[in-house]
Amino acid sequence: MKIDLRSDTVTVPTSDMLEAMFAAKVGDDVYKEDETINALESKIASMFGKSHALFFPSGTMANQTAIKLHTQPGEQVICDKYAHIYNYEGGGASFNSGVSCKLLDGNRGMFTAKAVEAAINPPEFYHSPLTSLVEIENTTNKGGGACWDYKELEKIKSICTNYNLGYHLDGARLWNALIAKKETAAQYGAIFDTISVCLSKGLGCPIGSVLVGDEKLMKHALRIRKILGGGMRQAGYLAAAGLYALEHHIERLEEDHKKAKELASHLKTLSYIKQVEPTETNIVIFELEDTIDSKSFIQKLTADHILISDMGQGKLRLVTHLNYTDDMHTEVLKYLNNTLI
Repeated sequence: MKIDLRSDTVTVPTSDMLEAMFAAKVGDDVYKEDETINALESKIASMFGKSHALFFPSGTMANQTAIKLHTQPGEQVICDKYAHIYNYEGGGASFNSGVSCKLLDGNRGMFTAKAVEAAINPPEFYHSPLTSLVEIENTTNKGGGACWDYKELEKIKSICTNYNLGYHLDGARLWNALIAKKETAAQYGAIFDTISVCLSKGLGCPIGSVLVGDEKLMKHALRIRKILGGGMRQAGYLAAAGLYALEHHIERLEEDHKKAKELASHLKTLSYIKQVEPTETNIVIFELEDTIDSKSFIQKLTADHILISDMGQGKLRLVTHLNYTDDMHTEVLKYLNNTLI
């Protein structure tokens, strides 16, 4: 039995999700005639209290579109040093939008409104890039699935308003944050200009992300998606998976969080574990004792059919998800307890 804990992107559709996909009513989405895509976009826009939503094949493309919507070449985006748009999107911010990133040294991928204000370049000082966008990620991937304090996000919104800056949320795992913090999509829609949400992580869909925003910004999103090559035809088969997941897979994220916290608690008891970062959602990041080679550790687990991720700098990652069953969980806990390094 292979147990894949590398990411929540490794999930496959459930049988019920597949049935929903096969039953989808589709059309040509490039002509905006796919009724299932239209239904998904309408539903997610409504959840966030926004007027518009647009389906994308990937979260990276949705984020890159958002950056382009908010900026002009030569400008600058404020984000954390752990930000996905900086670390894991292939340099797309500079390639696609011609912007640079000013990196904040936050805590587990999260920073303060005070730090944002201090990082804004004076608009009249033409020697430095013009600050035009603040980007945050919730939950934070490299931060171990950490959830932002909503009150701090509101404070950052005030800074953005005062300085006329765009405010984008990379919500790839926002569904996890909503469950963990007992918050609502509408709360986030009220303060962010644009939000990207992923369907293919915690919700278990095979593909897809959605970007939401209001008409003023989003009227250009379709053109940018086209430029980036993101137009698809009968994409309603994919949207049907998203609609099914929104109805059936959000509340169950609590199960993933519970398993992740149990894994984190168990790891803390093991002699070969140096540190386990706080675990709020479905990501567990830990470090081995200095005497243990992490590559050899990963290779041993892989040989025994347990897959985990190497985040670099000695940090290892486990991610719980829809296809990580109770039996698998029991097996992993037992295995970690008996592992001989």
